[in-house]
Amino acid sequence: MERVTAEQAPAPRRARGAAESLATIVLGFESIVAFLAGLVIYGLKALPAAIPPWWGIVAGTVLAVLMIVTTRLVRYRWGIVVGWVLQGIVALGALLVPSLAIVALIFGGMYGYATIKGAALDRRNARLAAHPDEH
Repeated sequence: MERVTAEQAPAPRRARGAAESLATIVLGFESIVAFLAGLVIYGLKALPAAIPPWWGIVAGTVLAVLMIVTTRLVRYRWGIVVGWVLQGIVALGALLVPSLAIVALIFGGMYGYATIKGAALDRRNARLAAHPDEH
């Protein structure tokens, strides 16, 4: 057996807070729904007549990719804001397919809970870590 030296040992993983972890999960699953929503817009030909229906697939794919990219950015405060902008874009999709309003409400609510409650948990954990002898 080979011995692992300190130089060969893998670097420790970066600690992730609850807000980051939960927001990542919500955006990851929502990216699948965004792609499928693009297929629905294409299939229903829900775009205005001047726009070819295949743009629905393009829009859904771009939105899904942006959500996946944003999962790597939610560690920053501005990344959380980008996630909220994406939630607004999903809500705007309800103008084309009204049932997307339900999707926007469900995932928007989950994203709100993930970011707000996750940040509260992160603050609590930081407070407990700073004063471990009090609890």
